Amino acid sequence: MSTSTALHTDRYELTMIDAALRDGTAHRRCLFEVFARRLPGARRYGIVAGTGRLLSLIADLRFGDRELEWLRAERVVSERTLDWLADYRFSGSIDGYREGEVYFPNSPLLTVEASFAEGVLLETLALSVLNFDSAVANAATRMVTAAAGRPLAEMGSRRANEEAAIAASRAAYIAGFGATSNLEAGLRWGVPTMGTAAHAFTLLHDSEEEAFRAQVDALGPSTTLLVDTYDVQKGVETAVRVAGTELGAVRLDSGDLPVLVSEVRQQLDALGARNTKITVTNDLDEFTIAALSPSPVDSFGVGTSLVTGSGSPAASMVYKLVARRDDDSEEWTPVAKASAGKVSRGGRKSAVRRLDAAGKASAEVVRVLGSEPRERAFETRDASERGLIVPLVTDGVADERYLGADGTRAARAHRESAVAELPLGALRLSRGEPVLETILE
Repeated sequence: MSTSTALHTDRYELTMIDAALRDGTAHRRCLFEVFARRLPGARRYGIVAGTGRLLSLIADLRFGDRELEWLRAERVVSERTLDWLADYRFSGSIDGYREGEVYFPNSPLLTVEASFAEGVLLETLALSVLNFDSAVANAATRMVTAAAGRPLAEMGSRRANEEAAIAASRAAYIAGFGATSNLEAGLRWGVPTMGTAAHAFTLLHDSEEEAFRAQVDALGPSTTLLVDTYDVQKGVETAVRVAGTELGAVRLDSGDLPVLVSEVRQQLDALGARNTKITVTNDLDEFTIAALSPSPVDSFGVGTSLVTGSGSPAASMVYKLVARRDDDSEEWTPVAKASAGKVSRGGRKSAVRRLDAAGKASAEVVRVLGSEPRERAFETRDASERGLIVPLVTDGVADERYLGADGTRAARAHRESAVAELPLGALRLSRGEPVLETILE
């Protein structure tokens, strides 16, 4: 079975290439841009996630015999186009916001410079990666805010497609989650993993006590025991009796959590297990996490809401042609849609975040560069601006700093510093306007 992602795309990408090869426009130099017209769910800011995954997928995008034979049998494109696809390698350049960066409406998140045929082929792939990963990161960063410094773990693999589950684990980690239950995310992206036992392990044994003893024998007293299979109060008492007062944690996965957590904390303290932590994992989202803030919860495990974007399952990003260059010209011709409600702005762009004297962000500034060289997109005008555009791919070669587990950790660190720049209004969970204005120059 082929592992190629070449056909993880929409048919019209290939039929456009077919037509463009016929009329001679396929090799026109073009600029494509990824941006979002609005923030999903009326959120205050967004987080870019998926860039490292996308760069790896682009590098590996190949049409093998299996894909080409299927396209031929289905008569999707002509033989000439099949020959072109057989030799496809992305040779263009990509600039954009670093993964983990904060973004706002009309931020030029990604700019692809390539021939029309090379660039248009990336549209579906880029949007499927960035829209999903950023949606998860957008939800996750709000949950991190709501948790107010308490650890969070991603536990949503059973609520997502098997590959989406891995991507969600990575995006949540970039957005500030500390661990995942998904082992492949640990192997592939270096995300720390965690997990102990489910209710099935307790039900397997003749008694709750036997189950707890078996788990403690295997994992030690620092393990986390799930105490709500039967009666919570009895479960807590049994857990401390079996593991001792050095029991690592108890987990609650049901019930009226604000009340139950307080009762369990009191019971643990009365039993001498004052250092035993409490983790909760019951259908949480940013709002329930915030509601638990007065409770003595030590950590959270989040699943369904996280991997589905907590009400906004896609980040509303689009991929548009914004400039083209005629074969005999060095000048870029800006192009843009003028459709009602979908107006865009043509041309290559730079973007900076304007900072005040205290280092807090005050505005997002997007500048149209016209026919100025690519390098101008990376420049700032003075010390009050932080440049947001970085080179990601040059002549088909990705910058390795943004790839793999190291790139994932770098994106996590960058998200933390980027969010720290934002004014306090960004941390509100209520619906509202973007916390920064996007100024188009």
